[in-house]
Amino acid sequence: MSSVTEPPGLETQRREVEALLQGSELRAGGSWYMVERRWYDQWKEFVETGDQNSSSFPGQIDNSELFEDQDSYHLKERLVENEDFMLVPAEAWRKLLAWYGLVEGQPALERKVVDLPSTLKVEIYPVEVYLCLHSNMDTVITARFSRADRIHSLQEVMCREFSVQQGAECRLWMKSSDTSCERLRNVHVSVLDACLTSGMTVIMEMRNADGTWPSSKPQIMRCSVEDQEYRGQPGVCGLSNLGNTCFMNSALQCLSNTPPLTEYFLRSAYLEELNFTNPLGMKGEIAEAFADVIKQMWSGRHHSVVPRIFKTKVGHFASQFLGYQQHDSQELLSFLLDGLHEDLNRVKNKEYIELRDAGGRPDQEVAEEAWRNHLRRNDSVIVDTFHGLFKSTLVCPECHKVSVTFDPFCYLSVPLPVSKDRVMEVFFVSLDPKEKPFQYRLLVPKAGKVSDLCSALALLINIPAKQMVVTDVFNHRFYKIYQADEALSCILDRDDIFVYELSRGVGGGEEVNQDEEVVLGLYLRERSHYRDYGSGSSSYGTSLFGHPLLLSVPRTLCTQEGLYPLLLQRLERYVRPPDPSEEVEEEDEEEEEEEVFKTQTNGISDDEEGEENGETGPSQTGDGQAVSQPDATALTTPPSDTNNAQPSLDSSSEETSNHSSAASTSSASSSANANASGETIASSNASASTSHANTSQASTSHVSSSPASSSPASGGAVAAAGETAEEDKQEEACSPIPAANEQQARRKSCRKKRRSLFSIQAVNSNGTTERGMGEGGLAFSFTSQPYVAIDWDPDMKKTYYNENEAEKYTKHSSMDESQQQMSVQLQECIQLFTTTETLEEDNPWYCPVCKLHQLATKKLDLWGLPEVLIIHLKRFSYNKFSREKLDSLVHFPLRDLDFSDCLLRKKLTNGEPPSRYDLIAVSNHYGGLRDGHYTSYSRNKDNGQWYYYDDSKVTFATEDQIVTNAAYLLFYHRQDKIRHPAAPSPAASHAPSPDITSCSSQEAEQGGAACVTMETD
Repeated sequence: MSSVTEPPGLETQRREVEALLQGSELRAGGSWYMVERRWYDQWKEFVETGDQNSSSFPGQIDNSELFEDQDSYHLKERLVENEDFMLVPAEAWRKLLAWYGLVEGQPALERKVVDLPSTLKVEIYPVEVYLCLHSNMDTVITARFSRADRIHSLQEVMCREFSVQQGAECRLWMKSSDTSCERLRNVHVSVLDACLTSGMTVIMEMRNADGTWPSSKPQIMRCSVEDQEYRGQPGVCGLSNLGNTCFMNSALQCLSNTPPLTEYFLRSAYLEELNFTNPLGMKGEIAEAFADVIKQMWSGRHHSVVPRIFKTKVGHFASQFLGYQQHDSQELLSFLLDGLHEDLNRVKNKEYIELRDAGGRPDQEVAEEAWRNHLRRNDSVIVDTFHGLFKSTLVCPECHKVSVTFDPFCYLSVPLPVSKDRVMEVFFVSLDPKEKPFQYRLLVPKAGKVSDLCSALALLINIPAKQMVVTDVFNHRFYKIYQADEALSCILDRDDIFVYELSRGVGGGEEVNQDEEVVLGLYLRERSHYRDYGSGSSSYGTSLFGHPLLLSVPRTLCTQEGLYPLLLQRLERYVRPPDPSEEVEEEDEEEEEEEVFKTQTNGISDDEEGEENGETGPSQTGDGQAVSQPDATALTTPPSDTNNAQPSLDSSSEETSNHSSAASTSSASSSANANASGETIASSNASASTSHANTSQASTSHVSSSPASSSPASGGAVAAAGETAEEDKQEEACSPIPAANEQQARRKSCRKKRRSLFSIQAVNSNGTTERGMGEGGLAFSFTSQPYVAIDWDPDMKKTYYNENEAEKYTKHSSMDESQQQMSVQLQECIQLFTTTETLEEDNPWYCPVCKLHQLATKKLDLWGLPEVLIIHLKRFSYNKFSREKLDSLVHFPLRDLDFSDCLLRKKLTNGEPPSRYDLIAVSNHYGGLRDGHYTSYSRNKDNGQWYYYDDSKVTFATEDQIVTNAAYLLFYHRQDKIRHPAAPSPAASHAPSPDITSCSSQEAEQGGAACVTMETD
């Protein structure tokens, strides 16, 4: 029985209760109480009579008529306000309860005011839900909650009812049917806002000791049952590569080894700061996904974690990271830090703040104001850990107005000194046919032109630059012939550049007269033994081999008879002429032998000329002859040649080869020596479809070897080869019978005829499609850059062509000069970051005095530095002319990085420098612009040991391995915040930890680690 106090007078009771009923308004979350209507009417009658001894005395508050039974005290269904019960505010209820008491055992019927979409209403029937644990779904209890209650209250009830250990991390699921479950992610919302209704089941699960959740799909890679019992150093855990996700793994490892951030998530402090209403955030999902990865990595129970859920969340909120393409780790890091900040922002409602200019005020005052304004809108663990303050100074060039602002930053993007020169390797082909090609290494300006390359080469060989033609040779063809005014940025380092000496200066495209010389492109082709009937003609198939040549010939000699001796002389170093005895043998052979030869010589028959004219690209002359008109400056990518084994080019710096030595070389020794000769230019068939790639790497020894690099005609387009294979079959024609051969054959028996070693055909720029010839098949007619091919019979080539000699080249002394890698100190990069610069034209500053956009001078200075400083080395350089990756070696200190010289705000704390930092992590990038691989070095916060993380592979690392030219992102921790490791370093013990297995020397080399490795699945 409730204790009852002495009530006031009846009139006083009536007046006080009626005042509370009339003056109380419904407020969301407020409490009202249900009172049975019969008892309330009797009380009202009692106080109105004014007689304390009246028979209408109501007695104790009795709500028995509102319950279905007196055991469960479950309300009857469909009770109606003012008919079955009355609602009184909480203050009125407390007075009535104090005056009259409540029937023993009956509960007080407290009801909450809920905020419905259009009105406020007292909730008569609360939400009745079922509660259970994920680990024991059979044990279910029933509980009632107001729609105004917070989910956090429901969670506390469950923890109390199921005796959950205090401090255990748990999460709730709302189950509305047998199959549908939804996370109750925000525990601070009401039951109404969470859409939790009667009849639903709320399931609670606790995080496992290994950092995983029972309801999640297995995210851990385990090889055996033994791995399930694995116990290792917390934080020393790999991340599986899901497909080009090394950029993400590298950034995650660096953040995982950032002590203040990791400890914040490990102690679950983020749960109280999740911001679900921030329109700039990700509804807390990025923070939760990141927390799951961190807790799994630092559980010490996994070799490697599969961050698939995290990758999915990142792709969901940042579409640029969808799929499995390669990305920049710095871009991912920037998105992740911003996303974590917004998800954990303690400022729920951001106010508008109007920024003020310094206006001549002291820097200290302006900086403090800027930082306060920043914290009024941005306050999170990311701000506490990573945000610093810049001072930005802009000066108008016209009125000299000085504008000073202070802006926050999350990381420093420092530029690297960019060299204005580049090193290029070229092969020079002299006009002297007896001289081997020379390989040179030249220093040319990056923004220069092809003429600058020729000028640099001219200084070494004393040949006028105007007599040089620069070409790109690919797959035995001229991929491109460059004009002198073309930019060198068009030439990649992996291109095979040949520079040819000509007998006269090269014009800039002016018209040439009939008596002038023609620059002729020369290809070498080998005919097959059999006709190619599958291509729609009966021509012999041909395949390119060797390296092409450029030579100047008088236009009057562009005939079969005129070109043959010139070409034979040009090839005399590796083509021997027939002996007189061989000429006699040719003369003794009669008509039958000659008929076979005629079918393999140059010329186009009447039947096949129409087919040739149907090829792509020829223009028609007045007499109907097809003439080649290829574009000399922008050639299409030539198809891969599958009919020819790519030759190698030998270098013999000390040896000079002459015609007699070439002539004495037999075909057998030529074939044997071709694969065992000295420095060679090897032609590779492997490449991308849009580039003809090969890496120059020439040996300095003159002993026979066959390197797979330094190839002037190497590289190949595998994809292009597949796409144009059928085209090659149709375009690569043979040598049909010329129209004039019958008369020549009749005259042959009457005179001696020297047998030709090869036949000459006019071709297109690809060297695959034969073009028409001049009158009578004797003269060539060209209207643009001409190309001809000399076709070899396989037997003739084997006898007279010395492949070994053809591939030889000589290294110039410039190739032996070691190219020292550019190196720079990190402090130099920081100083370069703080130097004054002029704004670009596309990014002017609006001067408030001039009222115009001006190209002002801008200077950035460091004012305040964060606890953890991230330095981004801008290795990827982009401008309107070129783009490149800078492989400069940046020397960065592992300890005592001091910013006192470049920090404007200088405050000493306890006599220590205010800005000393120690390195804690490095993100590395290996490769170039189009492809690459990311790894990381990180220092474990618990034992102080450095580790090398290469996706799922983790190895020990030593401090002398960390500074490389692959360093991309540097993480520094301020010394006054560093906590010394509590656990001993594994490197200090004599034997490796039991969870670390020894690795082979090859694995250690690949991982960049010192001695042992942790192998993962």
